[in-house]
Amino acid sequence: MEPVQPIAALQDNYIWMLSRGSHAVVVDPGDAGPVIRCLQQERLHLAGILITHHHLDHRGGIPELCARYRPRVYGPHAENIPGITHPLASGDTAQFPELDLTCEVLAVPGHTRGHLAYLGWEHLFCGDTLFSAGCGRIFEGTPAEMKDSLGRLAELPETTEVCCAHEYTEDNLRFALMVEPANPILQKWAEEVTLLRARGRPSLPSTIALEKAMNPFLRSSEPSVVEAVCRRRGSAGDPLSVFTALRKWKDTF
Repeated sequence: MEPVQPIAALQDNYIWMLSRGSHAVVVDPGDAGPVIRCLQQERLHLAGILITHHHLDHRGGIPELCARYRPRVYGPHAENIPGITHPLASGDTAQFPELDLTCEVLAVPGHTRGHLAYLGWEHLFCGDTLFSAGCGRIFEGTPAEMKDSLGRLAELPETTEVCCAHEYTEDNLRFALMVEPANPILQKWAEEVTLLRARGRPSLPSTIALEKAMNPFLRSSEPSVVEAVCRRRGSAGDPLSVFTALRKWKDTF
C-alpha cells in the first residue's frame, strides 16, 4: 500500500490516509465507513485524525472513528468542532510517533475563518483551500485572506504533492481553460486528467509546481490572466482585484 493514498467518500470527497507499519492517520474523515473498511483491509490501527475545517463533510466521521479506535484528533482551535482533542494554530505541529510523522500546521483562512492545512512527508493536505486548477469558495473569509493563503502555499517547495479534499479537477480545468486557453501546461494537464478519470483513477495529488504553472488562482499577476479578466470586466486592476474577479467568475461558471 502507498504511504499516502486517497479514500473516496460521500459524493466527491477524498479522505487522505497516511500509513506506516501497523498505524494510520486520516485527514478530514467526513464519513467513517470507507475509513473503517480501508483500515480493516490493510490491518491498520487509527492513531490520529487531522481536521482542516468545520464543514460536516470533513468531520462527520469523527464520532464513530473515535468510539472504535480512540485516536488523537487534531484540528483548528478557532473553529467549533466536536471531538477535537488537540486544538491547533499556525506554527504548531501534529506529531504521530507511531508513524514517525510530524505535520506542520499552516493557517489558510478564506474558505472558513479557521481553516488549517497540514504539511507532512512532503505532502500538503489543504482541505478546501487549494484545488487542482482551482481554489475553494470564500464562505467566511475575504478574497484578500484567500489570496494570501494561496500565496503562502505557492511558496512551498515545488515538489510538494498537493492532496486536496475533493475531486473537482475536471470542472476546474474547464474554467481554467476559459481563462488561459493557450497555456500548454494547462492543456496537457487537462488531457491527462481526462484519461485518469476515464479509467476511474483520482486526478490527485497534484504538485505545487504544476499548480503554479496552470492554476489561474495562483496566477492573478500573469498578463494572460489579467487580460482575460479585463476582457470580461472591461478593466482589471491590481492582483487582488483580478483574483476577486476570478473567484466571482468561477462562482457563476
